[in-house]
Amino acid sequence: MVREHEGHVRRHRRLDDLAGGAGRLDVLCRCVSAAFFLSHDIREDVRVHLVFGDAYTVVFEGRDLRHLNPDERSTAALIRTALEQREEAIGHQAVETTPGVSIVRRDFAATLETVAENTVVTLHEEGTPVVEASVPGDVTFVLSDHRGFTAAEHERLA
Repeated sequence: MVREHEGHVRRHRRLDDLAGGAGRLDVLCRCVSAAFFLSHDIREDVRVHLVFGDAYTVVFEGRDLRHLNPDERSTAALIRTALEQREEAIGHQAVETTPGVSIVRRDFAATLETVAENTVVTLHEEGTPVVEASVPGDVTFVLSDHRGFTAAEHERLA
């Protein structure tokens, strides 16, 4: 689960400026790529939730995922397609926008509650390196974009 703080879903339209005009969409694309890609395959047992502002969550489901390529632009295009269809998401009913990618009206707290069935591990640059930590088999990693978690988000994650 990745928290995006720019929150302006309408800004994520330009694929030629992922690190500027689109907020820091490049960070989210790298998180998606790191979660799914193996040398010559995709991890099918992975799910990534990208939480945009306080309104929408884009979900990538590994077992159903199609059209995901290693380059950031194609990943950004999948995210953009999902965000463009955000008005189709009614309540907490997800709308599949491309195979394996959907969007749902769900904020950070509700998304965290949804994924918290597993052990939740917060990744932070000042935390213990994950390779040195004792991590159980089924785990949900939660990280923030370049802005870091807010005080309220830290409290919810505690």
